[in-house]
Amino acid sequence: MKYSKLKIQTSTSKYSIYIGSNFTNKINTILNNEKIFFNKALIIYDSKIKIKDVSKITSKLKKKEVFIYKFESNEKSKSFKTVNKIIIKLLKNNFTRQDCIISLGGGITGDLSGFVSSIYKRGIKFINIPTTLLAQVDASIGGKTGVNHEIYGKNLIGSFYQPNVVIADTDYLKSLSRKELICGYAEIFKHSLIYSKQNFLFLEKFYKKILSLEKKVLEKAILESCKIKKSIVQKDEKENNLRMILNLGHTFGHAYEAACGYKNILNHGEGVMLGIKTAILFSLKEKKLSLNDFKRINQNILNLNFNLKLKKFFSLKDINKLLGYMKNDKKNNNSKINLVLLNKIGKASIKNSYDQKKIKKFFYENLNNI
Repeated sequence: MKYSKLKIQTSTSKYSIYIGSNFTNKINTILNNEKIFFNKALIIYDSKIKIKDVSKITSKLKKKEVFIYKFESNEKSKSFKTVNKIIIKLLKNNFTRQDCIISLGGGITGDLSGFVSSIYKRGIKFINIPTTLLAQVDASIGGKTGVNHEIYGKNLIGSFYQPNVVIADTDYLKSLSRKELICGYAEIFKHSLIYSKQNFLFLEKFYKKILSLEKKVLEKAILESCKIKKSIVQKDEKENNLRMILNLGHTFGHAYEAACGYKNILNHGEGVMLGIKTAILFSLKEKKLSLNDFKRINQNILNLNFNLKLKKFFSLKDINKLLGYMKNDKKNNNSKINLVLLNKIGKASIKNSYDQKKIKKFFYENLNNI
């Protein structure tokens, strides 16, 4: 079995990311290699995961006592209410700090499972098996965990808690729709924009093969994207400085998601892609990004047949609502709104604070063009 293995080392922990296929049959080998030992495991999986995929894992862990917890994976269920239900299940079954939570699902499942792992008895073992492209390249790296606040917005309650291992099995991606694949590709694309023009050129050339799940190119795209995030997270685990560049498009994107009420109208990947489109236009208007780079980035987005427009979801009367969510973004440290902007392909800047009037004017002038 050929696979890639990436080692992550932060100031608080170290773990490995396995990237490849057919890992389910090798899960015990991976656990032994990584010296991850436990007696009980709770598999938290979302409703999109087939029970046969859960059963494959439980059958390989037959020497362990395995419990399962199924939930509806959406931004509304990423809440304290769900956290409490999971903790009750752990307590009822006498889980100790030496036991383990296994996340099987997308980014929401990983965020929720990681958060529970971080707070249950002040921390238990956590294995992340991301099943979407978005989760494999983004949510699985860096230790950000958390839940949403039902009134104030996304990911406002959480912790930094690194997994013991991440198993990115590309076999799970075969069941994803093109829409879900593009949502994952948005994060790969973002990583290239903020940190690597070389990777941007690779994506420009091979995006069709990546979205067609051609094994060799797909795994290279995932690996290179993970390497970019690894490089950033190892330098700034707690998001005090450099790591903020990973939020390109997210301040806008999270506001779009929140304003849509976390319904299936707009999912996270779509919100991020619309956020990136907004951020690069704002960068152009602020004379940080050249017109040539702006056009080239936009063309790459058009090549994906990503046709969503902001005006489908919002009108000028919604601008104050969007600004309200942006104001509550956790990356702000004063009354101004901090934006990650792009200087050129492969280089972003993090300290760009603007008052609400400036952003409001931008939306009034450009909302119908994004």
